[in-house]
Order: sequence, then structure tokens, then C-alpha cells
Amino acid sequence: MKVLKKQDWFHADGFPIVVERRDPQEPFGLHCHEFSEIVIITGGAGVHITGEDSYELKTGDTFVIGGDRPHDYLNMDQLSLINILFDPTGLPMSLGDLQSLSGYHALFTLEPAWRSRHQFTSRLQLTPGEIAETLHLIDKLDNELSARQPGFEVMAIAAFLELVTFHSRCFSATRNPTSKSLIRVAETISHMRRHVAQSIALEELVDISGMSRTKYIRMFEATMGTSPINYLIGLRIEEASRLLRSTDRSITDIAFDVGFSDSNYFSRQFRKATGLSPREYRKRHR
Repeated sequence: MKVLKKQDWFHADGFPIVVERRDPQEPFGLHCHEFSEIVIITGGAGVHITGEDSYELKTGDTFVIGGDRPHDYLNMDQLSLINILFDPTGLPMSLGDLQSLSGYHALFTLEPAWRSRHQFTSRLQLTPGEIAETLHLIDKLDNELSARQPGFEVMAIAAFLELVTFHSRCFSATRNPTSKSLIRVAETISHMRRHVAQSIALEELVDISGMSRTKYIRMFEATMGTSPINYLIGLRIEEASRLLRSTDRSITDIAFDVGFSDSNYFSRQFRKATGLSPREYRKRHR
């Protein structure tokens, strides 16, 4: 199986976004890559295969492919698509309130993880109006990447994030029943991110999900690889790490700032997650 390398697909300057237009898509062969991509089907029909499963494609289908996921296209009938290749490690995907959008988590994390279970029925399906806006945003991004004038990096990242945010909003507004089940889980993730410093009980998350306790926990763990409460603790450790690096606040104050009511418990959880005490972490990263 072919592995597409970043150096073969990204510009020589290493900028982590590329627009690839396939009109039509040609046979390529099963492959994976060292980067991720957003795929927007702009016309025609075909079948998307992942090595294990296959899914019918139609105009408006929009989905994310992680770098380690093998895939290809078969039975193409004038299949046209646009690939937005991107390296998430080189982009500010946590900028502002992007990760507070339930549609963002549904599009980038939940739908890819549940694709085989839902047989692709929970994918984002853009309306004609949403396709038109998507093409407008891609043209803006592509123009910056092509011209590469001074300041293009800022403009291209801004255009890329605008596209990601638009698609996240589209997913949040979906009427697709199977997509809505992902959105309900995504809403609990967004709630945790927005209120990371506040007390959040598992039952509160269950209520937001609209599912039974057992179904919610099972679906969350299958998608995120950990329990909802452990995920919340991870978010708090993440925020505490940022505060330890960027402020002089006391460790006790930081523990309370990120939602821990006991500084000793905070220190134990921090060491468990990072291998360092908060004091050691601050010393190493300041």
C-alpha cells in the first residue's frame, strides 16, 4: 500500500495546507498518508473504500480522512472532488472557540471513528447553498496558496479555519438522524471544553447527550478511547499545563482555576498524565 509523504505533496516551504482539485478523480490505488484531508464531493458518483468497508458517494458528501486510514475510490462515474490536505500538527486547531463547536468534534473525531458502525450515514451532507459557500471559501484559500504573496500564511490559515468553522456549523445544524446522535456526544465534549473550570457531573453529560447512561458512556469510550470523566480530567490537565507555562500563579490557584477542588488530587492527576509534578513541569517548561 502506498504511503503519501508530506514532502511529495506539500510545498517546498513546508506550509501545511494544500488544495488538490480532482475533476474527475482518476484511479489512484489504496493508500494512506502522513497528513489528513478534508474531502468534498463536488459532482458525479463513486464508491469510497477504506480497505474494509465501502460507501456510496454523492455530491455534497464531506468527510475527514486521518493520515493512517487507507482509502481509495472505485466505480467512478465522473466523480469530482476537492481534497484539502493539511497537517494538523502545524495548524492552530485549538484557536479561539473552534473546539467549543459540537460540529467540529463530530466532523473531525466522531464521524471518522463511527464511520463503519454507521455505514457512512452520519457523514456531513452539504446542501446546494452550502456547497456554493464551500467552493467560495476554497477559492479564497487556493488563491492565497497559489499567489504566495507576503502574508499568505496568515491569510491561508485564516481561510482554512473559516472553512473548518463553516463545515462545523453545517454539521451542528444537520437534520440527519444518525448525524444527530454524533452531535449529541459532541455537545458533551463542547460543554466540557466551555466549562472546564466548573464542577461537571457525569449525569449532567448524560442529560446533555439525551441518551441512557450506559449508551452514552459506551459511545463516548468507543470514540474517544477513554471515559467522559477521564477526558474531562485530561482537558483540565491541558489547561493547567498552559497556565504553568505562561503564568506565575501558584500551583494551588491553578488547581482551582481548572476545576480541581483539591490541590493534592490535582498534583497526583498531573503527574499521572505528564510524568512530572506541576512544580517540575513548570521548571522544565519556563
